Amino acid sequence: MVNRLDAKTAIVFGAGASAVKAPEGCVSNGFATAVTFAKHGARVVAVDRDEAALQGTSQVIMAAGGECSPVVADVTDEAQVAAAIDGAVHIYGRLDIVHNNVGVTRLGGPTELSEQDWTSAFDINVTSVFRACKHAIPHLLVRGGAIINVSSLASIRWTGYPYPAYSASKAAVNQLTQSLALQYADKGIRVNAILPGLIHTPLIYQQLAGEHGDTVTMRAERDANSPTGRMGSAWDVANAALFLASDEAAYVNGVALPVDGGLHAKAA
Repeated sequence: MVNRLDAKTAIVFGAGASAVKAPEGCVSNGFATAVTFAKHGARVVAVDRDEAALQGTSQVIMAAGGECSPVVADVTDEAQVAAAIDGAVHIYGRLDIVHNNVGVTRLGGPTELSEQDWTSAFDINVTSVFRACKHAIPHLLVRGGAIINVSSLASIRWTGYPYPAYSASKAAVNQLTQSLALQYADKGIRVNAILPGLIHTPLIYQQLAGEHGDTVTMRAERDANSPTGRMGSAWDVANAALFLASDEAAYVNGVALPVDGGLHAKAA
């Protein structure tokens, strides 16, 4: 297969290999995307706040013959985000792809959530995207590039979980994506979002299993709720990101792409 990202530099926020206990082969969206980008020729700057998780990602990429520079940074700290982006340009001389993958759920409706939890959800889920875009766009303006923001199907419909802070903050990611896409379209920067649906990742074992009672029930119910009869995987999300990052998507801009087996089209 042709290296679809050959000679490009990609920075992936939230690229760490998850330390959450999950079934074998169940990996995070950020890990899968970093590995996929590297597989297709990108020089990957993998960013995560967890150094051990980063080393896991870097080792997999390097063992496969890819190139990866791990950077420990917290997306809630603007100075660290700026340093990670500037460091990527310093190491590789250019920046072509920015992948914003960090996200967190905050379960609970308005009467259960604290204002601090609400604010934290927005800071992690959408303000982190703003920070990355703010500091990456000046570099992307040099030769153009692509920004991919990971949103959620929950940004456009009810998915069965009581997490309005998550849904609202991911909806804000969609609008930020569209606004930037149009603002910079004539400057060679494309900005798109991915809306994962029911995806089998370690995060669901950490943050959502309690809503189902136990992990076995959770997997069965999430599989049953998908139109395909099974959850998607992080590799499905990564492959969508690969397309949006590649030159094959040169005329794709401002899109909120569901990766959900068709769930977005199903009546709630």
